[in-house]
Amino acid sequence: MPIDLQMIDTGAARLRVAVAGEGPLIVLIHGFPESWYSWRHQIPVLAEAGFRVAAPDVRGYGGSDKPHAIEAYAIKELCGDIAGLIAALGAQQAVVVGHDWGAPIAYATALLHPARVRAVAGLSAPYAGRGPAPSIELFRKIYQDRFFYQLYFQEPGVAEAELETSIRASLRKFYYGSSGEARKANDRVANPTGPGLLDRLVDPAQFPSWLTDADLDYYASQFRDSGFRGPLNRYRNSERDFSDMAGFDGRQITQPAAFLAGSLEPILGMIPGVDMVERMRAQCADLRQVKIMEGAGHWLQQERPAEVNAALLEFLGTLPGV
Repeated sequence: MPIDLQMIDTGAARLRVAVAGEGPLIVLIHGFPESWYSWRHQIPVLAEAGFRVAAPDVRGYGGSDKPHAIEAYAIKELCGDIAGLIAALGAQQAVVVGHDWGAPIAYATALLHPARVRAVAGLSAPYAGRGPAPSIELFRKIYQDRFFYQLYFQEPGVAEAELETSIRASLRKFYYGSSGEARKANDRVANPTGPGLLDRLVDPAQFPSWLTDADLDYYASQFRDSGFRGPLNRYRNSERDFSDMAGFDGRQITQPAAFLAGSLEPILGMIPGVDMVERMRAQCADLRQVKIMEGAGHWLQQERPAEVNAALLEFLGTLPGV
């Protein structure tokens, strides 16, 4: 099934979008630090199953627009891009699927643009609702005496400078560090040196087979063109997002929903003492599917493509008219 890379005007931004197939629309939203390419194993399978699949480079990434301002990466702006993409593709509605940061974008699009979202699925990052305070405020309390990457990302220019020094090596360490293989091996630097992130991450002698050298080369080429400012700006909008989503405090997602994660997913243990999956069950009125894939880490649709494809097709099969 051929994949066509198209530039699509969503209204507020032009996105580069990988498009394939014909039928009901599915939008696949990637996370950090990734690309439409992270869905390379899902796009042809979903298209062959009778769907039109659209996987954009999120604003700030790859071939898409890259505004400079931090506030251009607020959740309402990114959700507007997704709603605009659905409309630009001539569809009334879409099933919206997101991984990592793409999952909160998918969930918030379901809330902010409910008429555009037929159903929603999240990979790796569960929906926890708005919460009592901005997430970055919570992380400052939890990690006040420890290094935490989201806190490190707050100061503009600091993480960009480190990650852009050697983009391929940065991505290699980042991808490996949250993988199932690294988590199983407890493969991390016990006594990091230096103030940054990369000293705290392992550069494996051999990368797990789910990411080839060619795959890593493609990712690196995208960040050489786009840089890291736009992607990192997503982390700098916690307070703004909290304010913008105030009208949805206590509101459930009402569309049919699904959640997929690896059993070694680091996000599930990010807030000590909180069962994130049970929290999501309380926040969704129609959570039809929860699948936890044993031994998998954060990069779920790349680590376990066949299992993810089967789970997504199973979820899609529960929707009327599909």
